[in-house]
Amino acid sequence: MELYIQIQNGQTINHPAFGDNLRQAFGEIPENWEPFVRVEKPVAGVYEIFDSNDPSYQKVDGVWTDVWALRPMTAAEKAAKQKVVKDAWANQYQAANWSAWTFNEATCEYDPPIPRPDPVEGKIVFWCGAENNWKDAPAYPQDGKQYKFDFFAWAWVELTA
Repeated sequence: MELYIQIQNGQTINHPAFGDNLRQAFGEIPENWEPFVRVEKPVAGVYEIFDSNDPSYQKVDGVWTDVWALRPMTAAEKAAKQKVVKDAWANQYQAANWSAWTFNEATCEYDPPIPRPDPVEGKIVFWCGAENNWKDAPAYPQDGKQYKFDFFAWAWVELTA
């Protein structure tokens, strides 16, 4: 993808344009348009945050490019994120089933005391808090009704209005 961006007084104007479009409109790439390299938005780490959802256009090593403002979270932002995850965990359906799981600060997620086994085709595996282990769940009922799994009864329970 060949992109260019218009420059005036050393600053970008508008957004990048395709080289083919510029040639079609002007017969060539105008002098005040310089090469531009598109950089995809990076994936933020667990404790990183974007200062903006949009990149700025900056000249890096002689080429105009997208620059994304990604920064580490402050201690307060990190604590707030962890609180949201911990509160959601504590308030989930039948939360006592997962009482043996521990919060992993590095990933901001809860980890089981035993890694989940590889899936086996046709089987559903859930964490069984009563046994502190992974366990095959009974097959989902095929009667067209909607169900949720009751971890304490270890059975599918029909959802009622």
